[in-house]
Amino acid sequence: MKARVTVMLKSGVLDPQGEAVRHALGALGFSGVQGVRQGKVIELDLADGTTEAQVGEMCEKLLANTVIESYRVEVL
Repeated sequence: MKARVTVMLKSGVLDPQGEAVRHALGALGFSGVQGVRQGKVIELDLADGTTEAQVGEMCEKLLANTVIESYRVEVL
């Protein structure tokens, strides 16, 4: 079983990396970009029988800082 976890900063949390990307895109001539939020994607190769709830527990304990980040789990 495979799962993909997408982790993003919660709205309202400053994203300095996203802002740096937005600025760099503007410097390259892409003036239409008004905002960028940067996150991370984690792909897990899991043993058969691993549940989505267990992946959620992995996120809560290690993969995401739930104080400032939200996450989404996709079973592939």
